[in-house]
Amino acid sequence: MALLASPAAAQTIAVTGPEGQSLTLSAADIAALPRQTVTFAGHGESHVYEGPLLIDVLAKAGAPTGKALRGPNLAHVVLVESSDGYKVAFGLAESDPGTRSNRMILADKADGAPMGEGQGPFRLIVEGDLRPARGARMVSAIKVLNLGDKAAPSAPAHKH
Repeated sequence: MALLASPAAAQTIAVTGPEGQSLTLSAADIAALPRQTVTFAGHGESHVYEGPLLIDVLAKAGAPTGKALRGPNLAHVVLVESSDGYKVAFGLAESDPGTRSNRMILADKADGAPMGEGQGPFRLIVEGDLRPARGARMVSAIKVLNLGDKAAPSAPAHKH
């Protein structure tokens, strides 16, 4: 019975897509996604974090990825919320490996073990950041927000 009531067994994360579609992912759902490892140093310590790419988590809620992440979809931002009230925002394209080589993962392990109280169960890790300010701990919700003006006429395609 105690195992069923443990905080680790009950941990979930709410994910909302750009059109308002929402779902709740369990720790098992997150663990089942393809895994990445990122070594990150901050506050004088280095740790190896493990978890899925953030973009893979966001895709579960309908976020555009890869070649679909262009044009109006570049007006999407990601808001990461922690259970302690901390919030971090960044452009959706920043999380896609087709746009930027540094990875963003939703870590559920640090140094091979589940993250302890005050860190997890989920932590955003932003590879390449010089300090861990965007590395939100205790992530409880992730929202993809469309900042594009849906009422405006279509803008011409931006050519590169």
